[in-house]
Amino acid sequence: MTVSIRSAFLRGCLASAPFVIVVGPFALLFGVVATEAGLDVLQVMLFSVSVFAGASQFAALQLMQENAPALVILATSLAVNLRMVMYSVAMAPHLGGASLGTRALMAYFLVDQSFAACQVEFDRKPALTLPEKVAFFFGSVVPIAPLWFAASLAGALIGRSIPPEFALDFAVPITFLAICAPMLRSIPHVISAAVSIVAALLFSWLPYGTGLLVAACLAMAAGALSEVMMERRGPHAG
Repeated sequence: MTVSIRSAFLRGCLASAPFVIVVGPFALLFGVVATEAGLDVLQVMLFSVSVFAGASQFAALQLMQENAPALVILATSLAVNLRMVMYSVAMAPHLGGASLGTRALMAYFLVDQSFAACQVEFDRKPALTLPEKVAFFFGSVVPIAPLWFAASLAGALIGRSIPPEFALDFAVPITFLAICAPMLRSIPHVISAAVSIVAALLFSWLPYGTGLLVAACLAMAAGALSEVMMERRGPHAG
């Protein structure tokens, strides 16, 4: 491993290291909630390793507890994870030149934290080579993935013995606030966020959390429409 690639890998580790503050409690909470929902330790770990997407895991678990139809559970989980498609599109210009096997592995490890760290690094250093970008990506995963699996296991093993006053559920909103807030860098981004919040509240009465599906669709449509309108007005702005 060359010095530049090693340096990029270490920068990736350091860039995502602060996320461990919330990823640990987030994963621990999932393990606790999953066992309380009736899953055994093996099922919790198979769930966590196969999906490896905290928000959709919680959404699916909640719907399972409500005995929602399988189709609704799958559709909601897909809607929650649609942001991964946008992440992939954003990362394609930087990492699309990697081999198929490498890209497949990166697809598995592409999570909110690795995307956020890479987005900042790649924007800040556009001259990075492909091997350096790949090294940075995998470095950004090192503090996150092992912790997620270990904390999920710990939560499943400890279960209800964690005192309620620890309030582990704080990790869920804080994690996404910490990730999303720095990304609101344009008017379409802000419009999408605002529409998603308002729509999620307005349609919260829909059964099985399907209001989330409606909010996600409206937010994406609003963001895309506002971006198109801004591009059309651009030439006339001067």
